[in-house]
Amino acid sequence: MKRKDRYIKILIELSRIILGATFVFSGFVKMVDPRGFEYKIQDYLIAFGLPEWFPLSLPAAILLPVVEFLLGVCLLLGIYRKTVTRLFLLFMLVMTPFTLWIAIKNPVEDCGCFGDAVVIGNWATFYKNIVLSACAVLTVIYYNEITPLLSSKTAWAATLFTAFFGVAFAVYNVMNLPVVDFRPYKIGTHIPDKMKIDPAEADQYKNIFIYEKGGIKQAFTEENYPWNDSTWTFVEIKTRLVKKGKKPEVEDFSIVELVYDEANSSYIEGADITEKILSDPSYSFLVIAYALPDIRSGELSRLKVLTDYAEKYHYPVYCLTASSIDAIAEWERLHRSGFTFCHADERMLKTMIRSNPGVVLLKDGTIIGKWSSRSLPSEKELTALINRVEIGKTVDRRQHEFLTVGITALLFLVPLGLIKWADMRSQTQTND
Repeated sequence: MKRKDRYIKILIELSRIILGATFVFSGFVKMVDPRGFEYKIQDYLIAFGLPEWFPLSLPAAILLPVVEFLLGVCLLLGIYRKTVTRLFLLFMLVMTPFTLWIAIKNPVEDCGCFGDAVVIGNWATFYKNIVLSACAVLTVIYYNEITPLLSSKTAWAATLFTAFFGVAFAVYNVMNLPVVDFRPYKIGTHIPDKMKIDPAEADQYKNIFIYEKGGIKQAFTEENYPWNDSTWTFVEIKTRLVKKGKKPEVEDFSIVELVYDEANSSYIEGADITEKILSDPSYSFLVIAYALPDIRSGELSRLKVLTDYAEKYHYPVYCLTASSIDAIAEWERLHRSGFTFCHADERMLKTMIRSNPGVVLLKDGTIIGKWSSRSLPSEKELTALINRVEIGKTVDRRQHEFLTVGITALLFLVPLGLIKWADMRSQTQTND
């Protein structure tokens, strides 16, 4: 092989790995949390004035990451090279101008291309797509240089299995909680810590003092403004951002208790109980239902088991919702749940847990447990969890997630390995 051909081969294989690995990772982290990607799609639809398309956001949040994941796997395996490389180029020809427009107009702060796993800015997303577009062009031109890892006899099986795995994995994470939690409300998180940030790392602002003298306005800083010169007349203070810093991971955690008004047969907003909940040394159950009317009767009956347990051991239960006061009053009139209702920001509730309803168990502001409506624990399981906490044996979330990702990887890689083994066996028999 000539030196030039060798360099081209290395460049093409490198482009293939960069493209394939990026799409596999991007698709996988969004398949882990389809609900989060659904909310991001809805942000775009709101920005484009298309809220009527909301019903399509969840199917799109499942389908698009699966397609990304499938294309990435096919490219890494080197199967259907001509078709796959052209699809990559088509994808980048659409997405690169789109991300340029997003970077310029900034309709949403985070494009969501890597879900909540890796958050990058809109300009960084555009620059990333420039690199990926260059890789896509190279792979289209030299697609024959891509080394296939499977023959055409088994390529279909790998493709079909990858698509099936992607859909099944995404749907599982929709029906349950994400197998990996990339958000700030992870089990083991002390929420008050996430609400703080070192002042030295926060946004830095500067006060500008505007004074007027002889009909002429002039700007001064805090160091030189003429506070003791009566010939100057103060006009206003302007605050200017001089250095953009970090934001607290949790900025919108606020809970307002709702009080039932007998006279009007409705609820009114009462006290802010955020600090009360976060500082409670006992256990508190937060029933998260950002859309209260969407709770089904079966889910409500499972919640009743939990509320009975909390009542038995004198643990408070708060139902956090973003539903309107009228909707809450109507829902409670129909179901007689007896919940202590609280208002909270819808985005915050959706970030806390990807289930409507879902349950979060807190102790002294620390998240002890999280459950979707489909996996609410029994009294025995709750007692066992609380007993472990009391003796200092909490769940090791990282170890649990590492094990979960490992099992998921095996469920994907082992069948692919079997397909590769069958492919090699078939080629050996053909050669014989």
